[in-house]
Amino acid sequence: MGRYVARRLLQMIPVVIGTTFIIYALVWALPGDPFAGRCGARPCPPAYVAEMTEKYNLDDPLPIAYIQYLGNLLRGDFGETFQGLSVAEELVRAYPTTVKLALVAIFFEILIGIGAGIMAGLRRGSYLDNLVLVSTLVVVSIPVFVIGSVLQLFLGMRWGIFPATVGGDASLYNLILPGFVLASLSLAYVARLTRTSLAENRRADYVRTAVAKGLPQRRVIGVHTMRNSLIPVITFIGADFGALLGGAIVTEGIFNIPGVGNLIFRSITTRDGVMVTGAVTVLVLVFLLVNLLVDLIYGWLDPRISHG
Repeated sequence: MGRYVARRLLQMIPVVIGTTFIIYALVWALPGDPFAGRCGARPCPPAYVAEMTEKYNLDDPLPIAYIQYLGNLLRGDFGETFQGLSVAEELVRAYPTTVKLALVAIFFEILIGIGAGIMAGLRRGSYLDNLVLVSTLVVVSIPVFVIGSVLQLFLGMRWGIFPATVGGDASLYNLILPGFVLASLSLAYVARLTRTSLAENRRADYVRTAVAKGLPQRRVIGVHTMRNSLIPVITFIGADFGALLGGAIVTEGIFNIPGVGNLIFRSITTRDGVMVTGAVTVLVLVFLLVNLLVDLIYGWLDPRISHG
C-alpha cells in the first residue's frame, strides 16, 4: 500500500507541472493590455507599469517566467494580486466555504442518489423504478441555473423555508438549499448508475451461488451485491467531489456564496491572472489527491483489487 501511494504521488508531479504550465500560458498569453482599467479611466503611470511588469516577469519569455513562478510555488508563495492581496490568504478565506458546500452536496448525492438507486434496482420494472427513471431524466434535462433560480424563488423568497442568499453567513443550514441545487444533476446520475449496477450484479453468478447456499437475502444484497455495485458509484462520486471542491461558479453566483468559484469568476472578469493561476493550481492538487483517495477505497470495497 505504501509503495502504491508513493508511486501515485510521484506520478502526480508531471501532471501538476503540465496542467499548471498550460493554465499559466493561457492566462498570461491572453490578448490585450493586462493593466487596462487598473488605474481607473486614465492610463497607469509608466512607473507603475514598469514595477508590475518586473514583479510578475511579464517581459521574460514564457518558459523562464513559468520556471520562476513554479519556484515560488515550491516555496509556498502563490504571489499577490495586482491589488496587493495575498493569493494564499484569499484561497484560505474562500476554501472552507466551498468545502462545506461540496460536503453538503455529496451528502445529498449519497442519501438521495444511492438510496433512490437501490430502491429502483431492487424493484426493477415496478412503479417506483419507473418513477426514479422519469424523475432523474427530468432533473438531468433542466439546467442547474434554472433549478437554482426556481428553488431560490419558492423555498427562499416566497415560502421562507431557507435563506434566499448566503452572503457572509456560510453556516450548514444556509448551505442546505445551494448544496441540494449543486447536487441535483449529480444525484440523478448517481441514482441511475446505482440502479443499473445493482440490477446487473443481482444476475451475477456469485450472487446466485450465495442464494443457493441459503444465505439470508439481507446478507446477499448488503454484503455480496452492494459492495461490487458501489465501485462505479464511488468512482463517479469521487470525481464529482474533486470537481465540486473546485467551486461551483453558477451555484455560488445564484446564492451569493463567497467560495472559490465566486473568487475565480471575479478574478476572470477583472483579468487577475495571478489569482486565477493560483486557484487553479490548488484545484488540480485537490482533484488529484481526491482521486488517489478514491482508488484506495476500491481496495476496501473489493479485496480483489490489489494496490501492490
